[in-house]
Amino acid sequence: MPCGGAANCNRGSMIKVTAGLICVLLVGAAVAVAAGPASMPASAPASSPFDGGAAGSPQTQIDKIVFARLKQLNVQPANLCSDAVFIRRVYLDTIGTLPTEQEVRDFLASKAANKRSALIDRLLERDEFAGYWAMKWSDLLRVKAEFPINLWPNAAQAYHRWIRTSIKENKPYDKFARELLTASGSNFRDPPVNFYRAMQNRQPAGTAQTVALTFMGVRAEKWPKDRLAAMAAFFANVGHKYTSEWKEEIIYFDAVHAATQPAGSGGVPPAFPDGTPATLTGDRDGREVFADWLIDAKNPYFGRCIVNRVWYWLLGRGIVHEPDDIRPDNPPSNPELLAYLERELVASKYDLKHIYRLILNSQTYQLSSIPRSDSPVAAANFAAYPLRRLDAEVLIDAINQITGGSESYSSPIPEPFTFIPPSMRSIELQDGSISSSFLEMFGRASRDTGLASERNNKPSSAQRLYMLNSSAVQRKIDQGRKMQNFFRAKVAPRDTVTQLYLTILSRFPTADEMSIAEAYIKTFGANNRQGIVDIAWALFNSEEFLYRH
Repeated sequence: MPCGGAANCNRGSMIKVTAGLICVLLVGAAVAVAAGPASMPASAPASSPFDGGAAGSPQTQIDKIVFARLKQLNVQPANLCSDAVFIRRVYLDTIGTLPTEQEVRDFLASKAANKRSALIDRLLERDEFAGYWAMKWSDLLRVKAEFPINLWPNAAQAYHRWIRTSIKENKPYDKFARELLTASGSNFRDPPVNFYRAMQNRQPAGTAQTVALTFMGVRAEKWPKDRLAAMAAFFANVGHKYTSEWKEEIIYFDAVHAATQPAGSGGVPPAFPDGTPATLTGDRDGREVFADWLIDAKNPYFGRCIVNRVWYWLLGRGIVHEPDDIRPDNPPSNPELLAYLERELVASKYDLKHIYRLILNSQTYQLSSIPRSDSPVAAANFAAYPLRRLDAEVLIDAINQITGGSESYSSPIPEPFTFIPPSMRSIELQDGSISSSFLEMFGRASRDTGLASERNNKPSSAQRLYMLNSSAVQRKIDQGRKMQNFFRAKVAPRDTVTQLYLTILSRFPTADEMSIAEAYIKTFGANNRQGIVDIAWALFNSEEFLYRH
């Protein structure tokens, strides 16, 4: 076990022993779960716990489209993932939470033919679904109290609560977007108003850029000047005023200004982003006119943008990649797939859960992370599930869920109402200003721009050292409330190893892993606490734990 900074610890020898344990203990996992596709073998070993066998004939329209494209490119798709991989993957991707040991046991023991689709349906209705996707949307909508967004704590909390409630109620996406675009009132009492508050540039052109990025996946700052000015006209009459209440702001349609300059003062006639001219009058909010155009079923941007984002969130890569850089010279890797998902969104009346369900139930989503080709073409066309390190919030929540530990949060600029109990899960944090050293180190999104690239899930040396040798991680494993159950249990080492694997990796150990781990625990005799701690620490440091796979 790492020394945690103790001055009298024989640091080198202990780290050497435990690092060796990782190598031998996880030899099977390391073959299939590496740091990136380039290091992956062409196929899984026969004893691999990650492989569920070859995919059958495509059953869903997604699979028919994806597999036809792969055949056209002469690329073999990966095998399907095993049930153990699937349950861990779908929990993490859908609710940002690991399954419990009992949930894993029940799922693996089930013989029901539809158990995967039934699990997906249950997860989409769990409370954690709303919390996890509120985190994703809070990144996109810049829910942050402090600099440079400066929503202030009570507004940030109200905004997050509205986002979370909208997701929990499965509010149709067109309604969700329209409420954000047309909101007026107090940023404390009318939460969607914070969409306009959470912009660093509140000039009409800056507002247009944020709207284009959020709802169209377009970086409008790269447009010709006149095209951006034509869209900015819809937001030229958004008024801002403060009240006597501390840091409250009112967003409203400035009818007085609109009466004299309905299209603003830019000198460019208003036009929608597709080039269609628009007519603005002084008696109607230009935001409403733009929202009507945006959410129209025939709009070429709206549905395409959100289904591409959902695909990116679930599969780690957009059909158009990056998901916030849609432009003519960045075409989708599979246009037919993107068009199909867009049609399904419109036909379902903008039910995003319908899109989640379509993707999660597809064989494409359920492919193994062990590819048959390391070609970039294979990756761009979803021939295997892509390896991705867990989001910072998901990773620390997983560690705390398993150990019973907690996290300490702080805000760089103390404000009222920012106290966060240590027991709160990181994915439920309402405010991007409230953070921890772990979240900062592991690449949590800063929520300054709404760009997907703000979140950095690339591993670093500092992260590896933290997991290997941090006193904080050591305390959670050694002293965590739930870890005490492993230490107190009077069970055979074999049963302890099984519990550790099911709890941490969501699968049973292989025969080789069981043999090594059981023998290691037995070397400590009756007082085997340190052996259990070492094995837990080794599993926490495995790529299998740290990555979605």
